[in-house]
Amino acid sequence: MRIAIDATSVPPRPAGAGVYSIELVRALAETAPAADGFAVFTRGGWFDDIGRGRRNWRVERVRGSRLQRALWEQARLPSRLRALGVDVVHSTHHSLPLQPLRCRRVVTVHDLTFLRLPQRYPVVRRLYMQLATRLAARIADAIVVPSQAVRDDVRRLLGEGAGAKTHVVYEAAAARFAPAPDRRRAGAVAGRYGIAPPYVLSVGSLEPGKNRGRLIRALRALRDEGISHRLVVVGQRAWKYGDDFALVRELGMERQVRFPGYVGDDDLAALYAGAAAFALPALYEGFGLPVLEAMACGTPVLTSNTGATAEVAGDAALLVDPLSTAAIRDGLRALLTDAGLREDLRARGLRRAAEFSWQRAARETLAVYRMVAGGEASR
Repeated sequence: MRIAIDATSVPPRPAGAGVYSIELVRALAETAPAADGFAVFTRGGWFDDIGRGRRNWRVERVRGSRLQRALWEQARLPSRLRALGVDVVHSTHHSLPLQPLRCRRVVTVHDLTFLRLPQRYPVVRRLYMQLATRLAARIADAIVVPSQAVRDDVRRLLGEGAGAKTHVVYEAAAARFAPAPDRRRAGAVAGRYGIAPPYVLSVGSLEPGKNRGRLIRALRALRDEGISHRLVVVGQRAWKYGDDFALVRELGMERQVRFPGYVGDDDLAALYAGAAAFALPALYEGFGLPVLEAMACGTPVLTSNTGATAEVAGDAALLVDPLSTAAIRDGLRALLTDAGLREDLRARGLRRAAEFSWQRAARETLAVYRMVAGGEASR
């Protein structure tokens, strides 16, 4: 097969969906047979070494802003696919070229947040994501999603036709997320960000859907009980990020809550490993990659008892009702005061994280390519 992967959606500071694109392409480069040819389109240098080191891989740089990238996808990408004789094109983020193509089309839909929690998006961005995803789901030969929860959402919100061609491919924690062999390094990294233990870590963009308001209020209630762990929120500023800052000021928690911003993966792994616990009581996630990353680092996890995070965590995390501040508070209390519970969840989490791998994701994605190239999916 000749396969093209459109990874131009990966931003300069990749988070969940961007990490997916990077790790999937790298795993495909290690896993796919040399007889298959790959072309990867990217706006960054994420895959330069792949293009240099493998004769059956080519990497093409696309320059421009997010808007220019969308225009390139519709106006320029189709001609490149024809010139390369591509059999299958895979867009790793919700949209596809809309004009007729000679090749089959695969799209990854990471979640349907813009339909289920529209308040998490600015209006223009929300309308674009809704339109692009609906159109891509209609014309795609196959849709890849990261969880059964998203597959159910696709069937319910985008229609049975879209649901019938949807394939679940689970993500994984990258190999660099592992228990810290040197605890002193984890402490040194935390110190560099002005973080003093003990702390609870939460990872993800600063926006309403992460439910940080209830998490902050839960920790404020625990402070009245003498449990004074800090909260460290790692993630770049997004839509309505100021709400969390305002709440911290309102509750007088400026010294207890830290917002170090975006943190690179090497330092992030150390922050996971140094945390007393990890908390992501999100309202909705398509997968919840930080849950697995924390588990892979040996950090006990508290997360939501619904949707994809519960699906990913299985019995290896403390699951709570994300709509209840009291439930989050009680879960954190148990996690932070019960050493036996922490050790049990640490062991369960390590085993659970080991069940997922990017190599498996690459093999399953490659199987989707072969299926649509063989004409088994409807056009």
